[in-house]
Amino acid sequence: MPLAVVLILLVVGSLVFHFLSPWTFTPLASNWSQIDDTIDITFWVTGFVFVAVNIFMAYAIIKYRAKKGGRAVYDPENKKLELWLTVFTTIGVAAMLAPGLFVWAKFVNVPDGATEVEALGQQWHWSYRLPGEDGKFGNVNARLIGADNPFGMDPADPLGLDDVLVSSAELHLPVDVPVKMLLRSKDVLHNFTVAQFRVKMDLVPGMETYMWLTPTEIGTYEVLCEELCGIAHFAMRGAVVVESQADYEKWLASNPTWAETQAGVQGNAAVGAAQYAVCAACHGQQGEGLLALNAPKIAGQSGWYLKNQIHAYKDGLRGVHEDDIYGRQMAPMANILASDEAISNVVAHIQTLPDKAPPATIEGNPQAGAKTYAVCAYCHGGNGQGIQAMNAPRLAGMTDWYLARQLNNFRDGVRGAHRRDYYGLQMGLIGATLKDDQKINDVIAYINTL
Repeated sequence: MPLAVVLILLVVGSLVFHFLSPWTFTPLASNWSQIDDTIDITFWVTGFVFVAVNIFMAYAIIKYRAKKGGRAVYDPENKKLELWLTVFTTIGVAAMLAPGLFVWAKFVNVPDGATEVEALGQQWHWSYRLPGEDGKFGNVNARLIGADNPFGMDPADPLGLDDVLVSSAELHLPVDVPVKMLLRSKDVLHNFTVAQFRVKMDLVPGMETYMWLTPTEIGTYEVLCEELCGIAHFAMRGAVVVESQADYEKWLASNPTWAETQAGVQGNAAVGAAQYAVCAACHGQQGEGLLALNAPKIAGQSGWYLKNQIHAYKDGLRGVHEDDIYGRQMAPMANILASDEAISNVVAHIQTLPDKAPPATIEGNPQAGAKTYAVCAYCHGGNGQGIQAMNAPRLAGMTDWYLARQLNNFRDGVRGAHRRDYYGLQMGLIGATLKDDQKINDVIAYINTL
């Protein structure tokens, strides 16, 4: 009898929890309402079976419980019961499967004239490619992927010259326009998912998969990887911004083509030397960094990373948090570099400065820090050399007190809090694993040995 009561309470509790629960689907923002319909049908079929089976078990326990003088009846088969069970099971399975077949038939047939976008997944970030004015993608090849060619573009294919390359994790799409998402992975299995769109698909190394949708609601939606792709899988985030056609065209025009990235803005170190005079006041004449002015060493740091951080300050992604005192000092200084050419010139000059390791100032246990650094090494390299493809800067030979401060800032949400600072957000999630200052000091002490 107690078991029967437990089964009845389980059913009643489940129903009450379902109907009173504040949790539900994220609002639909695409044309795929059929996905919701199939999920609802599946839920009601399985929910009915859940209630029926548990109530029947409670009924059977009560009705056929042991009684004094009671005798069991042997009934080896019941054709009528078996027939009804077969019929109801067939109807239930068909009700769950048939709607999915209709949805799949629509899912694999992309509407004519759909806009094509390629999403490229890599541990642990997203990037995108769109066809240029010719409306055709150029050839790509995994063997061509490198630091200067992260998309694997084929330089011999003229169709790729006007392909638009988006290195940011943020993709923009026009509202009410069908989009075919071409999906490609550079390393392991990933999965491109936007919950509000209701469709997702795996990215399989060595092949191109696809899915399609029509965004129907203007807004910003989070991109997730829903395939366990490695240690930072949970931090592989991005965003899709759905906007008007006019705003989409402006965004598209703001991104470089393959030809433009190849041409690039070549920095002039001689010109940059004069512009660096302002930077030298804090960072030192040789870029060695000055602790008294809270300015880190920049000599020897990767040029691509320096450019990214200057842009982050200029775009308001860094140096805006009220507790980021020194970042807020740096933000107006970055705005002195008014153009990409000026930034390239200054960075070109910094690359000529002597790379001398600063003295260690952080005390910790390098042996304990080595175990913690095993996680950092996935992105920053086993020797702390930095890996551009992972958007991870050099750590070895850099200012240790600055590294410690930034780890604290990431951990405390001072840095990486801006919704468009996707790599800062990623680092914030990783930094949260460093629970105390001793952990930070130990890992910095180990980095000092690299």
